[in-house]
Amino acid sequence: MLDLTFETPKPKTIAGAKHDWELVIGMEVHAQVASQAKLFSGASTAFGAEPNSNVSFVDAAMPGMLPVINEFCVEQAVRTGLGLKAEINLKSAFDRKNYFYPDLPQGYQISQLYQPIVGEGEVLVEMGDGTARRVRIERIHMEQDAGKSIHDMDPNMSFVDLNRTGVCLMEIVSRPDIRGPEEAAAYIAKLRQILRYLGTCDGNMQNGNLRADVNVSICRPGAYEKYQETQDFSHLGTRCEIKNMNSMRFIQAAIEYEARRQIAIVEAGGKVDQETRLYDPDKNETRSMRSKEEAHDYRYFPDPDLLPLEIEQAWVDNIAASLPELPDDKKARFIKGFGLTDYDASVLTAEVESAAYFEEVAKGRNGKLAANWVINELFGRLKKEDHDITDSPVSPAQLGGIIDLIASDAISGKIAKDLFEIVYTEGGDPAEIVEKRGMKQVTDTGAIEAALDEIIAANPAQVEKAKVNPKLAGWFVGQVMKATGGKANPGVVNQMVSKKLNG
Repeated sequence: MLDLTFETPKPKTIAGAKHDWELVIGMEVHAQVASQAKLFSGASTAFGAEPNSNVSFVDAAMPGMLPVINEFCVEQAVRTGLGLKAEINLKSAFDRKNYFYPDLPQGYQISQLYQPIVGEGEVLVEMGDGTARRVRIERIHMEQDAGKSIHDMDPNMSFVDLNRTGVCLMEIVSRPDIRGPEEAAAYIAKLRQILRYLGTCDGNMQNGNLRADVNVSICRPGAYEKYQETQDFSHLGTRCEIKNMNSMRFIQAAIEYEARRQIAIVEAGGKVDQETRLYDPDKNETRSMRSKEEAHDYRYFPDPDLLPLEIEQAWVDNIAASLPELPDDKKARFIKGFGLTDYDASVLTAEVESAAYFEEVAKGRNGKLAANWVINELFGRLKKEDHDITDSPVSPAQLGGIIDLIASDAISGKIAKDLFEIVYTEGGDPAEIVEKRGMKQVTDTGAIEAALDEIIAANPAQVEKAKVNPKLAGWFVGQVMKATGGKANPGVVNQMVSKKLNG
């Protein structure tokens, strides 16, 4: 487990015209389950298919069609719950949530209101400054996704694509534990990271595979602590929900705007209405979408076509035994096992592919040196070219080969950077490239001494200056490196210059 101590971050405070205010934020994250088939049908979940091509009779709600539960989707939900240290409910049930949308053919959504598959869990959200927010998870339930309405293809008509209809979503509901825009974005990033490690959701926010409904309210300082003591929501302000956010940058901007909007209303003597709002990134504002529905507005009732879902503890235990190492544990191991800083370990474990790449490079090598090359050289270059680690032209074996050449003193750090450039652009085995191109650093003290003696003899005035001011010795080091084409061992050169000038 993570063996690190964190302090709880201070809540975000916004100064109003009359008072200081604090934010209270809860999140409902919709994560599309990574599965080949939908929750209640065998239709494909592949993204980018021709509109309405991945639609079965069940998805289209044809008369007489009955839903059949996809066991793999259930497994993925259980796996997610275990990854969030949550309680797994061995008995859960599906309900019908009745509402009309043009992209939901049934006219209702099959969801889980009263008996969700996953109960209470938690996420530790690190803020990068020695603080972390422990966000409690209230529940995770499975439900069908709706289709997609397209409004920008024709000025007079809207189109409906039902490919996404029936895809399994996990709705991950947090408690109102998040206290600022930055924390909200960090929470989404951490949740996405865990889901990707687990393999239960690909976390692709651009495609809508991970999106969040953000509940925002305001309160006066001290009120939140009273809520925590009593769990009485009357201590908090009226919340508004910002719907379908799929950008961490926009989530922060929307929270900031919405909080200031609510503060202005309350300070003017008005009352915040509980409602669902949309965020317009072009205007940087939220606007009303509809009044906030409560559970009774949806007329929930048990789905008559689906029996209660009962799973066995042994099955859950088998899933638990197959869980991968999760980000917090991996980070703690990298810090302890490879001697990395907290920052470096965070960067390397941010994505599961990056962590696997580093671990392969660092195996049997100096962990700090490996981290330095992976983060600064490789990640820096990939970012510059807008590439992902999975697109890296340099394999772990190749980068490891460069590090081996540095560790054996076959090449200097400067030569290593030139070698990295060759491997990155042309490929090849690092050791063979060094041999064929004569890139080995000069460790022959005789050759280095001869070059140094020649430079000293040609620059007597510079020698006298260096004896008075030892900092000028670096000039001689540079001249020797230049004379040897950068191949002289810098350590040997420094020692020899010091000895000659002070001898």
